[in-house]
Amino acid sequence: MTADARERLLALRAHAEARVQATAVTLDELTHDRAGSNDDDEHDPEGVTLSSEWSRLTGLAEAAASELHQVDEALARVDAGTYGICANCGKPIPGGRLEARPFAEYCVACAERLGR
Repeated sequence: MTADARERLLALRAHAEARVQATAVTLDELTHDRAGSNDDDEHDPEGVTLSSEWSRLTGLAEAAASELHQVDEALARVDAGTYGICANCGKPIPGGRLEARPFAEYCVACAERLGR
């Protein structure tokens, strides 16, 4: 399970890192566009406003960064030999949960109890 888990986590990490980089590039482009714009884009009837696009991209960037962090923590648990063990109760995390959420730190019962 550990080798398969590592491979899956590394693939997730690569995907999350690519999303972090892509959103950073797009946010940089948007920052450049906003700097050169004197228009009141909030009242532009065509297309998405720069402000709403900024908000959307910032949310995507934060989600990708959060996933990257969670995957890195899961990889550390693989290295420590604690991957698949609930950090709260010490019982095994069910395979179905790890399939759906490979970076899960808690079993279903503890996740529900802890609100995670």
